[in-house]
Amino acid sequence: MEYASPRSLDEAIGLLSQAGVDARPMAGGTDLLVQLRTGARRPELLVDLKQIPGLCGIDCGSQGFRIGAAVSGAEIGECLPLREAWPGVVEAAELIGSTQIQGRASLGGNLCNASPAADSVPALIAAGAVCTLIGPAGRREVPVDDIVRGPGETALGEAEIIVDFRLPRPQDGTGDAYQRMIPRTEMDIAIVGAGVSVRVAESGECLACRVALGAVAARPIRVDEAAAALMGRRPDSEALEELAARASAAADPIDDKRGTRAYRTRVAGVLARRAAEEALRRAGDRWAARSQSS
Repeated sequence: MEYASPRSLDEAIGLLSQAGVDARPMAGGTDLLVQLRTGARRPELLVDLKQIPGLCGIDCGSQGFRIGAAVSGAEIGECLPLREAWPGVVEAAELIGSTQIQGRASLGGNLCNASPAADSVPALIAAGAVCTLIGPAGRREVPVDDIVRGPGETALGEAEIIVDFRLPRPQDGTGDAYQRMIPRTEMDIAIVGAGVSVRVAESGECLACRVALGAVAARPIRVDEAAAALMGRRPDSEALEELAARASAAADPIDDKRGTRAYRTRVAGVLARRAAEEALRRAGDRWAARSQSS
């Protein structure tokens, strides 16, 4: 196996496009190196993306945020403007592995590994994140919820890589949150994960909502039916219970050693409700902070 560390996107795409060469991109490598060790993957060429400027760094602009696909979870956790704007996304990124893994693991790698239980993906879907893809055919932008097609399978084309993730500046009254359940207290794969983002009017009426679930289907899913339970109404206990019921109804999990199908289905509703409650609390705090500043 050979190793390459390109310094530009063109060089990386060229390496990945070589005819007859089984080349594999590496953002953080925390999943890929395990797969190499177990023999699940045996590429001829590893293309390390960590040295490409466009894939590193976080830009905090007036219109939104750009997070390089190879930025580590540790860097994301230290970005205070991003944490303040999208705390649910940051919380989810910080749940990927241990402190040591946080120094390497990236959003791009977590997404492209295409695990149904990936922690960052439901939070990114709930936040409406869009990723930039570049390959031999050019550049395109794709919502995160359209990337994963099934376990280990993505919508990326041949020699195509994710360059960055884009998140908008949250509007007034916006809040997001991510909740998960794992068998152990830390460093385990989610039984269920739930990401929710909301936008509420100062009067308390819910103006927008996005709900996403992980580990309850072959890929992370956006549950518009659950989000609709809050839209256009005050998010009281009845509305939140309806959101929970719809989230459970959308779940189609498997039985495995981490949890039964019935248990996961029930937990999906519980976590969706908890994430919605936290997102609503944060949205209310934003309105309160604005009122105090004015």
